[in-house]
Amino acid sequence: MALFEAHHLHKRFGHQVVLQDVSLRVERGELRGIMGPNGAGKTTCFNVLTGLHRPDRGRVTFDGQDITGWSPREVACRGLSRSFQSMNLFDEYAAIDNVVIALPAVRAIGWSMRRDLARQRSAYDEAAEILRRVGLSGKEHIASRSLSYGERRALEIGVALAARPKMLFLDEPTAGLGIEGTARLTELVAMLKRDLTIVIIEHDMRFLFGLADRISVIHWGQVIAEGTPQALRANPWVQRSSLGSLAA
Repeated sequence: MALFEAHHLHKRFGHQVVLQDVSLRVERGELRGIMGPNGAGKTTCFNVLTGLHRPDRGRVTFDGQDITGWSPREVACRGLSRSFQSMNLFDEYAAIDNVVIALPAVRAIGWSMRRDLARQRSAYDEAAEILRRVGLSGKEHIASRSLSYGERRALEIGVALAARPKMLFLDEPTAGLGIEGTARLTELVAMLKRDLTIVIIEHDMRFLFGLADRISVIHWGQVIAEGTPQALRANPWVQRSSLGSLAA
């Protein structure tokens, strides 16, 4: 049984149909990419898959359970974490505090930044290990606003990992990154791929084609092609579109 499945998803906003009969299947340990031109519906698809929007029709299952219509918080508690294209960090707090706040043990008891977090020694040890994992060792006590853009991207992934997910969704993780930042992120995602099932929506086709096991192409609100990077490079529609040159 696949870890994650979407079955015949439909979504409209007013009179505009954004998703039409979208189905996806993600196996355990797979890195699945989602790509498509601007306005294709891929961001709406991502938001439906992760609970931000409820589909008008269709259903989503995760680890054998129907999670259709669950809130993002309920989905996260089940073991599905996501990042956002626009970063969602506590800028005034240190990098390590951003991660500590996201740990399940801390969320369970609630927190007050001044009073409670200083007592959570085990939480800080766990958060420090997560920061090491995403390449931020030595940056633990730097305010997140003072980190470089690429480091903030890594921190956001660290915050997502703090929930101890079974599956990680990354929304445009290379957005705003230069060549060096993208290279570092590629190494990080390749490392995470060893332990997690990952879905990435991404505009950087070279980044995506270098990491993904399979890719779904969304256009006009539908999945119009699906396969390995090698198969998609040979797909006539992809070759004729601007995506073909970007993926070369």
